[in-house]
Amino acid sequence: MIKAAWWKPQSGGKVKCELCPIACTLQDGQSGPCGTRANTGGEMHPLHYGELVAAAMDPIEKKPLYHFHPGEQILSVAAPGCNLHCMFCQNSNISQGQQHHTSSSTPQQVVDVALARNSMGIAFTYSEPLVWFEFVRDTARVAQQAGLKTVLVTNGFLNTGPLAELLPHIDAANIDLKSMDDSFYKKICKAELQPVLDAIGQFHAAGVHLELTNLLIPGHNDSEGEINQLVDFIAALDPQIPLHFSAYRPAWKMDAPPTPGSTMLRALEWAQKKLPWVYLGNIGGETGRDTGCPECGKVVINRAYSQAQVNLTEDSHCSGCGHLLPVIRI
Repeated sequence: MIKAAWWKPQSGGKVKCELCPIACTLQDGQSGPCGTRANTGGEMHPLHYGELVAAAMDPIEKKPLYHFHPGEQILSVAAPGCNLHCMFCQNSNISQGQQHHTSSSTPQQVVDVALARNSMGIAFTYSEPLVWFEFVRDTARVAQQAGLKTVLVTNGFLNTGPLAELLPHIDAANIDLKSMDDSFYKKICKAELQPVLDAIGQFHAAGVHLELTNLLIPGHNDSEGEINQLVDFIAALDPQIPLHFSAYRPAWKMDAPPTPGSTMLRALEWAQKKLPWVYLGNIGGETGRDTGCPECGKVVINRAYSQAQVNLTEDSHCSGCGHLLPVIRI
């Protein structure tokens, strides 16, 4: 049985988890609320090392990552569990601890599948990859050696030490910044805001390609003041970070109506005053999906199709006027 990383033994056979800010202390035989780590005989062990609950080839845009290898496909894998318990979770069937059928795999086997399917890399997604820490770390190392890119789609709720260990093996991430209100995180997600903000800064400082997603939930985090606070945070860190607003659809335990299209369009308008790269997701139509050249106005990435149509040179210059865009292609 593989030992977990980032924990310390305590008196009486207990163990203290140091992976995320929740800092659980577990008795022998007890598992954490994340459903991914347990105390077995006075040692912390990961419960799902190599256990895949989902694996599929996805467009990179589905993560969503719009400025990282657009138009390419990526192998996406997940294990059960999550250290947050967001009432609006759209993947609660795999994140919130129910019994699942899983298939076993080694890091090398996942990499071999990615290579066989001509994937540009491996995305750890669908549930929360940061609490699948040991397998993500080990697989990302093997993937890098094989020339593959590694991607995290994450809530960002991890301690700085584990994150520092992981980030050298990560190429890109989309972090779900759920709100700029700590009370929202505490009430709706059973978490805290500041560790997520700290992680976003840590990802950025490490040179990982970073994009952020904000799910707009009517009556909870969709006011002009809160959206402006979110925009100001991103603009202060790096205005070139793409921001994705996503529309809420009723899910799991959240009692709120679907996000109106008018709310999404207002958020787009407010954000574009300070951020050049703002996108809309989970809504009908094509508004807020394409990437345009800021110099000549040409659509350089058209996302109206199942696979994005890219009108950029290999080194990310506009095919119309030659302007360089902050899009990673090589």
